[in-house]
Amino acid sequence: MKKHIYIYSPSSAVRDKASFKRGLARLKALGHEVEVDEAALASHQRFAGDDETRLAAIHRAAASGADVALISRGGYGLTRILPEINYKAVAKAISKGTQFVGLSDFTAFQSALLAKTGAVTWAGPALGEDFGVEGTPDDIMEACFDDLITGQGEGAGWQLPKNAINSVANSPNKTGATGHFSIKNAVLWGGNLSVLASLVGTPYLPAVKGGILFLEDVNEHPYRVERMLAQLLHAGVLAQQKAVVLGQFTNYKLVPHDKGFKLAAVVAWLQSRVKARVLTGLPYGHVATKVLLPVGAPIALAVEGRDAFLLWGHQH
Repeated sequence: MKKHIYIYSPSSAVRDKASFKRGLARLKALGHEVEVDEAALASHQRFAGDDETRLAAIHRAAASGADVALISRGGYGLTRILPEINYKAVAKAISKGTQFVGLSDFTAFQSALLAKTGAVTWAGPALGEDFGVEGTPDDIMEACFDDLITGQGEGAGWQLPKNAINSVANSPNKTGATGHFSIKNAVLWGGNLSVLASLVGTPYLPAVKGGILFLEDVNEHPYRVERMLAQLLHAGVLAQQKAVVLGQFTNYKLVPHDKGFKLAAVVAWLQSRVKARVLTGLPYGHVATKVLLPVGAPIALAVEGRDAFLLWGHQH
């Protein structure tokens, strides 16, 4: 099904022009009409153009009438321009059918939009790192993206790590049989942990109660992950959630003096501090295989043994 996809750069400058071009070619090969924003390859310091340029790109994306507004890449840049974004214009575009998709730094935009308007966006791929990879893009990512643009996406499932079952079953608020539970009609939100932690205490962090918070990060040692989780914990954010779903935390190196302090230790610590269910292994983050997730949508979470499901029905 041919769709209109608008490519724009709201964060860091596109440095890998080859992956950008491969991404465009891939989307066109899939049969889509691809429109590239006039400032998609702009550069100012480390950003894709100065603040005004990137703000204008966001607003052009909102005015494009496209089926999908897809970021070229993440990086850093959105947090500093959050006060100037026209959230009503973006929410109006979404109500007319434009789906905003991205990850990483894009979490700032998604969170602010949810806090200001309640509009739903999608945590998912970026042009360069996902569609523009050398070789063939990940088939699960492509299938999930296709589900989004054809209106067929109804959920995402994954298998929990073996060691996760006992911790889920032994959580203090377990219900029903071991490793079986469900949470219904909870707002899904989250994204990149570093970005979310930076929004604590600002008007751009959504005040979601009874929600399902999903988190991922890259280049962050487990102690830094724990420190950011502690910030969300001490700020009262985690106490408001029914579940915390951890995606992929990648590209970090343990050191000898960690002495066993690794990501599993962070997960165990988190589970000991919150009443919310804590699940791991979600296929989402700075990895090739990533599902698309509707940020701000009411969803259901179900666990049956090692099988976990996030279910949202049609979000169109």
